Amino acid sequence: MFLRLGLTAFGGPAAHVAAMEDELVTRRRWVTPAEFADLVGASNLIPGPNSTELAIHLGFRRAGWPGLLVAGAAFIGPAVLVVWAVAALYGAFGARAEVAALLVGMQPVVLAVVVQAIWRLRRSMVAQRWTAGLAVTCLVAMAAGATELQVLAGAVLASACWSWWPRSRHGTGPTVGAAALMPISNVPSAVALAAAATTTTTAALTVGGIFWSFAKMGSVLFGSGYVLLSFLRREFLLRQPLLTDGQLLDAIAIGQVTPGPVFSAATFVGYQLGGHAGAAAATAGIFLPAFVAVAVTAPLVHRMRTSPRLATLLDGVNAAALALMTTVVITMTRSLAFDLWTLGILGGASVLLLTTRIGSGWLLLLGALLGAFRLLFSIA
Repeated sequence: MFLRLGLTAFGGPAAHVAAMEDELVTRRRWVTPAEFADLVGASNLIPGPNSTELAIHLGFRRAGWPGLLVAGAAFIGPAVLVVWAVAALYGAFGARAEVAALLVGMQPVVLAVVVQAIWRLRRSMVAQRWTAGLAVTCLVAMAAGATELQVLAGAVLASACWSWWPRSRHGTGPTVGAAALMPISNVPSAVALAAAATTTTTAALTVGGIFWSFAKMGSVLFGSGYVLLSFLRREFLLRQPLLTDGQLLDAIAIGQVTPGPVFSAATFVGYQLGGHAGAAAATAGIFLPAFVAVAVTAPLVHRMRTSPRLATLLDGVNAAALALMTTVVITMTRSLAFDLWTLGILGGASVLLLTTRIGSGWLLLLGALLGAFRLLFSIA
């Protein structure tokens, strides 16, 4: 069943969650609506691809540890295999003028997709004044040169202080048990350790280095899958100039037009860095933390879902994630060579995404066709 969902799950995390709800709540009745909502909330509270973690949670709820592994692998597998094949074709033919034209037409659509995600997520991710202020602070910090992990660590600490301050001030103390608060107390130190780990630079990425780079990302990456673009850019363009902005946009585009999680873009990037071994290492690295996080938190789903402090922590991390997405759009818009043709695709795609129900996959295909049309007729 999860294999079928993985083969047909186009449209991003929201569409994936809707498909799982229809299949497992309405049709099969494996879980109740309340249980499903709890699992969705628990998936949002841990780092990694949310829809993949929801599939893993549902597999665990249905069949224990074997179900956890099978559901996750079945949901991820189709996307990874498709992206892997496309990555191999990209490596062989990506330099051809025809292929380059298709990808150049898709790149501004990718930016439009991220802009649309930012616009639609803004209300849910910065719904309060303090989260809006935190998002602005994170934007300023990124402009000043802070790294993604430093921004996330700062957001975690600020959110933890915010969640404790009203209770300390009024002397009411914690409202949940110590067991429920244990994950909160460990988050700042975990993020700080991950941030420290990124200060080491690998001169030449080995397979182990690729795995470690993606495992770090998967361990701390909250929010939309599009935040991955910011981490990829920091790791493989700024710290180690191994890829270009265009290649990163191509990776997200491929992850978007294929079924399953956008995180499958890691497979594409891994292939560009180290061939088939690199693709395998990147895939294992980006998804392994999701399996571990679900395995650790599955017994604590109810406590996590009802913990007000964890909810506050998630609010702060989401605000930081929105700031990271905004920063990477601004940066990549400036770094790519835009002309009237490209700006027209970016503007048109943005308008269509914000005002219609057309899927991003169709727009990416349309962008590719426009790129081919431009090459064919030599439109300057």
